[in-house]
Amino acid sequence: MNFLELLLNPPQDLTIGEILVISFILGLMHGATPDEHTWPITFSYAVGKYSTKGGMKAGFLFSLGFTAQRALLTTLGFLGLAEIYNRYNLDGPVYMIVGIVMAIAGSYILKGRYVHLPIDRLLGSEHHDPMAERNELRDPPIKMTIVHGLIAGFGFGAYASIITFVLAPRMPSIIFAPLPGVMFGLGTMTMQIIFGALFANLMKVKKLTEEDIRYVGSKTAGRVLYYGGITFSLVGLLIILFPSIDNWALSTGVSIPNLNAIDVGFLLVVTVVGVLGVISMIMSYREMTRTKGRISKETKA
Repeated sequence: MNFLELLLNPPQDLTIGEILVISFILGLMHGATPDEHTWPITFSYAVGKYSTKGGMKAGFLFSLGFTAQRALLTTLGFLGLAEIYNRYNLDGPVYMIVGIVMAIAGSYILKGRYVHLPIDRLLGSEHHDPMAERNELRDPPIKMTIVHGLIAGFGFGAYASIITFVLAPRMPSIIFAPLPGVMFGLGTMTMQIIFGALFANLMKVKKLTEEDIRYVGSKTAGRVLYYGGITFSLVGLLIILFPSIDNWALSTGVSIPNLNAIDVGFLLVVTVVGVLGVISMIMSYREMTRTKGRISKETKA
């Protein structure tokens, strides 16, 4: 049995220490591979905090909520109550709730309020001053990441199946039952802190002033959370209405979960982080340079 097979198919005769080590490594793998429940949130808040420290804090706080939920999940697994995941597909409802919370946070960043429907702009009935909008921007409410982590933790995938249905039931008593979830969460947290720092430093690629970085970062975070949240909610609604969509997958031939197939979750990561994230960053940077150019001309005039 090779190492990867041992992780994904743990043998029966494991000690408590071995179970906890495997749980931690599975958490590292979960945090390092494209996951729709973690990457979009960490990316959005980390970029919005536009510093290594801020990005690491975003990854830490998100994973803190996620770890607490995973501890609860493995306890339910030990008690046999997690069977609900085998009976019902909760991906749709979880996507919807995660999406709503993302959109609320994005609306706050962009408009300073928790509900925002940009109908006025679509109809062209409202004039927006770029500098006024720049002053309207709010810093990402980073403590919200804990709420995101708690909610996202109810999402279920291959890694969650292993710690919940394979490892948790092997713990000697309910007192030890949360530990696989805690170790899994800590593994995820380790990678999310690293990725949070990397995402945040994307803002330092260009030599911008701190105020420019704040604008581009906050605007990018707001857009990704807002429009990414809408995307999550729509996908969740589609899965609720048409559950078979969640079963669609195109195998990649890779045996590592989150990399083994192109499915709904993988496409969500690519859409929200890859497409929305990159487009939002480019748009925000161009808006900032246009505004600075206009101000420079007006000053010279």
